[in-house]
Amino acid sequence: MIDPLERWREFGEKPDFAGLPSFAGMPYTEDPAELAGVDVAIVGAPTDDLVSDRPGARFGPRAIRAASCPPGPHLEAGIDGFDALRVVDFGDAPILPADPAASHAAIERTVGQVLAAGAIPIVLGGDHGIAEPDIRACAARHGGPVGLVHFDTHTDTGEEVFGVEVSHGTPMRRLVEAGHVDPRRYVQIGLRGYWPGEEEFAWQAERGIASIFMHQVRDLGIDEVIERAAASVGEGPAYLSVDIDVLDPAFAPGTGTPEPGGMTSAELLLACRRLAERLELVGAEVVEVIPTAVGSADITALAADRVVREIVTGLALRRAAEAS
Repeated sequence: MIDPLERWREFGEKPDFAGLPSFAGMPYTEDPAELAGVDVAIVGAPTDDLVSDRPGARFGPRAIRAASCPPGPHLEAGIDGFDALRVVDFGDAPILPADPAASHAAIERTVGQVLAAGAIPIVLGGDHGIAEPDIRACAARHGGPVGLVHFDTHTDTGEEVFGVEVSHGTPMRRLVEAGHVDPRRYVQIGLRGYWPGEEEFAWQAERGIASIFMHQVRDLGIDEVIERAAASVGEGPAYLSVDIDVLDPAFAPGTGTPEPGGMTSAELLLACRRLAERLELVGAEVVEVIPTAVGSADITALAADRVVREIVTGLALRRAAEAS
């Protein structure tokens, strides 16, 4: 007779709906000392104090973990990133509700612990305001501005939103102005809809930020978009930021500012894997997931989980290529 507990302990074989909901069933720790030798650490940033429309992204990290399933070989890439790399779930940053400044400080400190251990942080949001502490920590670790690939419906380069300078619609502008992101190595993908306006795009053009609009994604095809994005970022440390609203609401209805006419899940997943394989990624995030169902029934959280898996797969492919 099979002993289920033995299978769980020895082989890690358990159904995805059972046990502690760590990401993909990976080992869970909140101890920085246990990050030694880790390649990738999953970090939750469960805060949505900076949203301008629909709240609920604070529940995103928990939903993404619940939507994840046990690891295995990627049937297209031919590698199991969770076997090739050492991945842990580092828990959630100790955010403080209703105090975004304290929450951002906690997120930056937690991401910094991952970076100090030599691991790559992949952060589960949370609203897109968490890009500020995430990328600040990466830039500080690597001694200067990083390149940025930014999938989003919106540019998030507003000077303010509803008169407020710190918002989920302003982080990229603040990061560029503070010198944490090199605008000449910054590309936005999937822009569409009705915001922002001329002022934001004029500000971006002055600094050399590249924008690939959704109609260009459609006309060029995802392979060409990936090539242009990789060329824009070039060599050097880079960060990957994925706002789940870059997807069409048919694929990701659970988000704060949905906009029809977006990317398909297949396009986004392929792009994330290939960019993680080609670029020198030092960190990544997926944000703005508002769960609408429980566990793997939530298609938005499921899409976000797969974004993380594709990033891990791309990192593993890059590591394998460097070793060969």
